[in-house]
Amino acid sequence: MATGLRQAPPPRQLFQPDLSSSRQTRHSSGHHQSPQPTAAAHTGYNYASSNPNSASFAIANYEPRPPMPLTLRPILTPGNNPALFKERLRLAREPRKIELGLITPSTKGMMKPGAGFEGPNIYVRTLQGLRSQVPEEQDYALHHLVKISHERGDKYKFDAFPNLAEGLIEYVLGVSSLFYDVKWEIRYSDNEHGINILDGIRGTPDILQRIQCLKRIDTPDQMESEEFARKLTKILEAGLTIRNLALLEDNAKYLADMPQLRDFLSIAINLPSSSVTTELKHYALEIAEQVTKYWPMDESDPLYQSLLTQVNDGRDRGAVITSLRALSRISTSLDDINSLKGLPVSIIRRICEWILLEDEELIHACLDFLYVFTAVPENVGFLLSNSDEFPISSFLGQLARLLQFHATATYVRTTASEKVTVTAAVEIPGVPRDLLDQFLKYDEPDRSNHWLRSVFEEDKESSITQIALWSAYQYRFNEHTTERTGLLPAAEFIKNVSSIFAGANAQVVSGPNPKFIIKGIRPRHAPMDPKGRVYSRCLWKAPGSSPCGEFLLKPKHMFDHIVYQHIGVDRKSDSLSWDFESQSRATQLPPDCFWAGCRHFARRDGSAPTAYELGMHVKTHLPDQSNKASHRQKSNRTPVNQTIPPTRPINDQRALTRVPKVDPEYGREEKNYYQKFEVAPTDDMGNAIGLPWGSVVVLRNLARNIPKAAALLEPDKREAFSKEAMEGLFGPLRDRLLFVMAYNKPLAGFIYEVLGYIDKGSALSE
Repeated sequence: MATGLRQAPPPRQLFQPDLSSSRQTRHSSGHHQSPQPTAAAHTGYNYASSNPNSASFAIANYEPRPPMPLTLRPILTPGNNPALFKERLRLAREPRKIELGLITPSTKGMMKPGAGFEGPNIYVRTLQGLRSQVPEEQDYALHHLVKISHERGDKYKFDAFPNLAEGLIEYVLGVSSLFYDVKWEIRYSDNEHGINILDGIRGTPDILQRIQCLKRIDTPDQMESEEFARKLTKILEAGLTIRNLALLEDNAKYLADMPQLRDFLSIAINLPSSSVTTELKHYALEIAEQVTKYWPMDESDPLYQSLLTQVNDGRDRGAVITSLRALSRISTSLDDINSLKGLPVSIIRRICEWILLEDEELIHACLDFLYVFTAVPENVGFLLSNSDEFPISSFLGQLARLLQFHATATYVRTTASEKVTVTAAVEIPGVPRDLLDQFLKYDEPDRSNHWLRSVFEEDKESSITQIALWSAYQYRFNEHTTERTGLLPAAEFIKNVSSIFAGANAQVVSGPNPKFIIKGIRPRHAPMDPKGRVYSRCLWKAPGSSPCGEFLLKPKHMFDHIVYQHIGVDRKSDSLSWDFESQSRATQLPPDCFWAGCRHFARRDGSAPTAYELGMHVKTHLPDQSNKASHRQKSNRTPVNQTIPPTRPINDQRALTRVPKVDPEYGREEKNYYQKFEVAPTDDMGNAIGLPWGSVVVLRNLARNIPKAAALLEPDKREAFSKEAMEGLFGPLRDRLLFVMAYNKPLAGFIYEVLGYIDKGSALSE
């Protein structure tokens, strides 16, 4: 019997439920088909074990859960937790203790009344605290108001917080209670009267009289009580708050509508002079500076009188400056004219004295005040009628001096193409007789060399024609020629010029008419002797005659020349001094000083100067070479920031600096001229500002209103003024004004108006 391999048993099939729909079709409802073996059955492979959705797969891969730990809690007993049972015992006994009054109930964790409500902001809190009349709340409010007004003053407005300004004013009025037996009260009805009652509707016009009637309390300056210091500190905080908030324009307008503010300012400014009141006075003056532009004032206004008192006192520089600013701004925002009536002469005299100081801020405040004051012809008439106490001529001189204050030098270049200019022979200065005698002692070429050094100097930009130089040499020494000392030949003389002046050389300027020139020298303004001493020219020019032009070396020689030649005074018999009493040579004494248009005695009341007065005055034009000259120069120093323009013609070519460029093709010279200007301080728009502008507008007011004011004077004073007319006041300033108009362009238009008013006024006075 043949044996074979063992047959594998048939695979066991697990039960698989039919997952398809249980509904059967109509076709298969009556027929049951037996299941047909699948391909898996024939092959022996079980697909269910590999299907993750099958139950067999879940059973095969089943893993039991890990065991969870069991949490056990110990039972609390006094043994294992004594603190807990001790706290429970305390809480159980607490109600009985509260009932017996042994302890107070605890509020821990309890919501207090108002908790969770933010309450009013800091602005409302300070306002309500100030109005509460509770000292602690007021102290808190003032402390924060100072900080708010300083840090947020640009947005903290009075109209947004009603009664804030009223509360601050009422509080700061309490300063009078520290020095006087009074407590000011503001009332808004006409039924209440009293020395301490202030009218809150119309103001208190007799506030100054009430202050004078108050009884002073003894308050020693050195010893202050703690309560006095606390009250004063809080009052200063209130005043500082008003001052900070008044800097905002809207707040200034709001305060200007409050009559009680004017009363407070009058009270604060008139507080007793003491170190403890100085700070509050300055706060009051700064507040007045911001609000007076909204108030019209006359001479009877208490605040106006108080501000004038501060200026007239003059001991506190800060108070003077702020008071002048406040007075200058009266009614500037209104249609009313600020006439500044009722000023004492002492204030005007003080202002003129302050202008002489080197204090720019103080001078600026004075000029602002004078600009407003001199805009009214009646005020200018007041100055003219008090000319004995107020020297208006010297005041005009100070204003003219300030026209060049802080002027900066600028150079403007202008280019022009023109031929080389050559100096004419007539511009070569003459040689005095004493210097010529020294030259004649030498032989040629030493004589010509000394003459060239005496009348010429090096200048690389200047030139002179060779024929002009040779002609001047011939003209000077031709009459002194002898057989031994003849003139040099022209070629040798021209050659010597280059040996004397290293920068001089002969050149030929090409063109239609070629010119032979010496480049690098120019004539001196005055001759110089061999020792290097420069002569001085006599500038005496009488009307209808030509200038003298005599050259003299020493001031003494110049004085002797003027006294003898022009004044006509002889020496005394001893020949050591001049006889000013007897005028034997002078048929008619000069009526005035004619040195360079001086006219020093033109402003006198018709009386001609004596010979002695003329002689002594002439010395002021001569250099000081006495033994005390060095001492006088130290005493008469000029401030560094003071610019005094030279008295020279406007078209003086010395104000031009040129840098030439020679064109070799045409022999022409392209000159770059740099015109020097002294420009006053200007703003971004190029308009003049600062002290020069302030001084020129005051000068314009005076030049315009002096003729009008003279017509308003009394007949006797009007006649006296006619003798010292416009030309007498402004004549000495004309040269300086013309200089400023030519070289200071920002002020040129103003100076033109001033000169126009001067000419118009001079015609009217004549």
